[in-house]
Amino acid sequence: MHVVLAGGGTAGHVEPALNLADCLRRHDPDIGVTALGTERGLETRLVPERGYDLRLITATPMPRRPTLDLARLPSRLRTAVAEARAVLDDTAADVVVGFGGYVALPAYLAARGRVPIVIHEANSRPGLANKVGSRFTRFVGCAVPDAIAGSRHIGMPLRRSIAQLDRAALRAEARASFGLDPDRPTLLVFGGSQGARRLNQAVLDAAEGLTAQGIQVLHAVGERNSDQRPVDRLGPAPYVAVPYLDRMDLAYAAADVALCRAGAMTCAELAAVGLPALYVPLPIGNGEQRFNALPVVTEGGGLIVDDASLDGERVLHVLGPLLLDDDQRREMETAAASHGQRDADERLRQLVLDAVGDGAPAPSAGGDR
Repeated sequence: MHVVLAGGGTAGHVEPALNLADCLRRHDPDIGVTALGTERGLETRLVPERGYDLRLITATPMPRRPTLDLARLPSRLRTAVAEARAVLDDTAADVVVGFGGYVALPAYLAARGRVPIVIHEANSRPGLANKVGSRFTRFVGCAVPDAIAGSRHIGMPLRRSIAQLDRAALRAEARASFGLDPDRPTLLVFGGSQGARRLNQAVLDAAEGLTAQGIQVLHAVGERNSDQRPVDRLGPAPYVAVPYLDRMDLAYAAADVALCRAGAMTCAELAAVGLPALYVPLPIGNGEQRFNALPVVTEGGGLIVDDASLDGERVLHVLGPLLLDDDQRREMETAAASHGQRDADERLRQLVLDAVGDGAPAPSAGGDR
């Protein structure tokens, strides 16, 4: 079997695609996997690093306002569809699995009527590509229940190192690897692969107050935010600032509470490992980050604060007491873990096998799933 993955653009699209690829290869080392991407996406680095074939097609982002790019869109889309179709022919693809993003829509249009389509939607509010693609197939899985009408709730495919993480068993090793004290309450701060300047500044403003209470901080500031990386000790407890975290499993194991954005992958990982968080949704797009965090927050496994309201005082007054209250933290850990799903990669793999076994290509026109 040969699977073509369409999830280029951001890590939120690429990572679940690669996690599915890893799952497929665990079960069948001989399975063929090709990922579609564009020259501007993170997949140009992430896909080869994981050992998978990458084919580039023309990017077709949807402009949010009338511009010259909007006028060029039909021509670029036709080119991208033709390029995606060539990849399907060249690889003799048995199925296309799409995750949204710039390459997904051309892949769906190329596969329609030719190759079965499987769709995974990570967010609570689907983007345009998956909205359109879901009209071409009945094999649709979502990380959030009912994100797309008629879809199966399967969760978010995670890396094996996260899905199988035992935070308590790895805590001592994790804290030692970052130079943290083995016994202090620990706050993990991260803002995605690029960091988040608002989160960085709020934590820096709260640092003296947090460390004065014996709370230590592990802070991923982002590789472009070196000006927000402190060079001096900020208080009596350790404050470890790094540009980037290569081992999120160790970071999660070291932490007692996280301060972070609310991307779909972040919310899914924190729930799966049972790590409470203060989520600060990025206020862009259609507000999907807030909706990503709401299910686990509603269960009691996290808190939400608006981006505009986040400052050092809020961090100190909300997270300080939580980090020092073992009973409240344990309750939140249990609530978060009850919402998490660790086997979504296996569930999505089964959906792929169902689509291939069904044998019916996507309909050549829109219609019922």
